Amino acid sequence: MRRARSRDRQSFLAQDVGESLALRLGAVNRRFQHALDLSSRAQIFDLIAPSAENWTRTALSPGNHGEVVADEEALPFTSNFFDVVVSALSLHAVNDLPGALAQIRRVLKPDGLFVAALFGGATLNELRAAFGAGESEILGGIGPRVSPFADLRDLGGLLQRAGFALPVTDSEKTAARYGSFATLAEDLRALGETNMLIERAKTFLRRDVLASMLSHYTERDPDGRLIATFEVVYLTAWAPHESQQKPLRPGTAETRLAEALGTQERSAGERTAPKSEET
Repeated sequence: MRRARSRDRQSFLAQDVGESLALRLGAVNRRFQHALDLSSRAQIFDLIAPSAENWTRTALSPGNHGEVVADEEALPFTSNFFDVVVSALSLHAVNDLPGALAQIRRVLKPDGLFVAALFGGATLNELRAAFGAGESEILGGIGPRVSPFADLRDLGGLLQRAGFALPVTDSEKTAARYGSFATLAEDLRALGETNMLIERAKTFLRRDVLASMLSHYTERDPDGRLIATFEVVYLTAWAPHESQQKPLRPGTAETRLAEALGTQERSAGERTAPKSEET
């Protein structure tokens, strides 16, 4: 991952993610003093930097901006220190996502904010399917070409498991159309998102496998172009604090749901009487 990220540069998707994160941070009626940025690309950090007074930044390798060399699975910071932690397009690549979320929760102050963006399960599903079909046709098996990505529904549960309060998850999908596979590969390099799986093939991609993959890929678009879906899942959650809203205990509601909806309440198993037919 260090090698892949060392080659990243300006990307349209990184720009979109940076703008979305900046909007989410700007919507919070609070001025953050101590903020932690987890390995964001410079293009993204420039967009979120105005949201806090003082930033501590991590990086996967030594750089020229005074970053702390660290990753999300072993954060070298004291507990309950940061007002906000931001992670942009990096959590999808950690080995232990529940553990990384627990680390982030630990370094947040009570009522501190966590905002993240990571690739979701629909990302590059067209490329994954085309490679699977092409390799099965030529090699009789499938190799790991595209990283697995977490599902939107699972991520909300992981936030709760890590001890966060008021978790919110949502996703945005971008479908890009490419005229050539080389252009798609170039965009993935610009994002620093080339294949970094340990079990990936260590040899060059065979021409016959590539040709078979592309034949299956182009079948998806009437114009023969390559469609690449990028799903970005956004996470927002808070470190617990006594001032936060809490759900009422079951049975403490003062108004029945049926009254609020203007409907008739029926017991479980009771059938609704059939309506009389109009003549």
